[in-house]
Amino acid sequence: MSLSLVRNHAYRYVSATRSYATEAHNLALKPSVYGQPLFKSHPHLIKPNELTPGITSEEYEGRRRRLMNGLPDDSVVVSAAGSVKYMSGKIFYKFRQASDFWYLTGFEEPDSVVVLEKNHSSRGYRMTLFSSGSDSSKEQWDGASTTFADARKIFQADDARHIEDLPSHLRSILQQYPNVYVDAPSSSRTRRGSRATTKSLLKYLNGPSDAELVVESLGKVKPKPLAPEVGRLRAIKSVAEQKLMRTAADISGRAHAKTMRFTRPGLSEAALAAHFDYLCSLSGAQRLAYVPVVASGPNALIIHYTHNNQLVSEDELILIDAGCEYNGYASDITRTYPANGTFTEPQRDLYAAVLSAQKAVVAMCHEGSHVTLYELHRKSCELLRQELRQLGFDLHQGDLERLYPHFIGHPIGIDLHESDGSSRMANLKEGMVVTVEPGIYVPPSPAFPKHYHNIGIRIEDEVLVGKEYPVVLSVNAPKEIVDVEGACQGVLGLEPF
Repeated sequence: MSLSLVRNHAYRYVSATRSYATEAHNLALKPSVYGQPLFKSHPHLIKPNELTPGITSEEYEGRRRRLMNGLPDDSVVVSAAGSVKYMSGKIFYKFRQASDFWYLTGFEEPDSVVVLEKNHSSRGYRMTLFSSGSDSSKEQWDGASTTFADARKIFQADDARHIEDLPSHLRSILQQYPNVYVDAPSSSRTRRGSRATTKSLLKYLNGPSDAELVVESLGKVKPKPLAPEVGRLRAIKSVAEQKLMRTAADISGRAHAKTMRFTRPGLSEAALAAHFDYLCSLSGAQRLAYVPVVASGPNALIIHYTHNNQLVSEDELILIDAGCEYNGYASDITRTYPANGTFTEPQRDLYAAVLSAQKAVVAMCHEGSHVTLYELHRKSCELLRQELRQLGFDLHQGDLERLYPHFIGHPIGIDLHESDGSSRMANLKEGMVVTVEPGIYVPPSPAFPKHYHNIGIRIEDEVLVGKEYPVVLSVNAPKEIVDVEGACQGVLGLEPF
């Protein structure tokens, strides 16, 4: 691709936003005196009434109130922020805030804790935010952090204190509350509410005593897991959240389409992954939502293939499972397309089979269907079995599970895989967002028709569950055969950058 084309693309991108950017530049406070982007420092990212991009302070307040209103009287909530992770020595990874903590506060600094105490005030609870506060010596290296005054004013905390005050604060209040809900990011978080999870939060209480002793000091008070309570709130997306998720899907969908156009035999899978990442970043995404799968040819039979270190060959299909994270919300899209721009007949037939099943399941993703994810999965199995038999597959017991080894989809939102603990068994409700991703992966086995050997196909969309019909958020990613070939060949007028 010529340098002039890249420059032209960059020029168009800058020109399209120049007017607003100029206005924002005149308003911006640089360097920022805040610990995260706010309207006063980043007016090109955040509107005057927003706390984080796309989400207002009122919405964060509403989240906390709904949480506390749903808990018993005499409840206290303790939720911890994430910590900076390190690659080696002092070389850190880009920080990402803990999801539940961010959902409740919008506060983006690490090593912080929010404590919510349910009471009978007009607000219904008291909020205390613990953080590092302002530190001039640290700010020379890392930039500003939020002052305690700003934590109270901007983040609506009733009180803001240093993280070192957390142990004494918890010791003074926990015995007053028979219902203690704890949420802390840790390696054992999958064991919702386990003893290890509780201890990981209460490390802040260590001081001269061990965390185990602190847990025991709670007496008869047994901490309860907070994550399922917050998960039930997060399951239903607000209008603002839906808009952010649509934007994330739009960015990822366009990146899929342009990566199809960019692809040619001889390129590496890594180059395609890098190209996708570049396109998402250029459009405002903060990061990819997960390590992308860029699987050429037989590599597509590996469901979580992320090595992305082989070359693309002429007649292969390429399966790309990739999505960006935009302003706190994930996207998740999979597309499969021919490296040379044209499906072979077996590839086309198998692709059409998966697409037919996928579209039929997507059509069921509305509240009026009264279906669960488990029921959608059973339907996808039934449809794929029918399609494969029409293609000459002689399926015996266990064969479909070999060809289609994964589940139909999952809820998605702030986390790539969101869960309230019962998401697969509960009926779909309006405002949920789920993925629908059937796939067929044919190993080189004599049990299956030879001309389909080593073909792996998955088609995945993000679907907003409506009252009477679904809304496909990832509509910008081509998936009809004519559109996929058109994107690959440039017929749709797409530029690869």
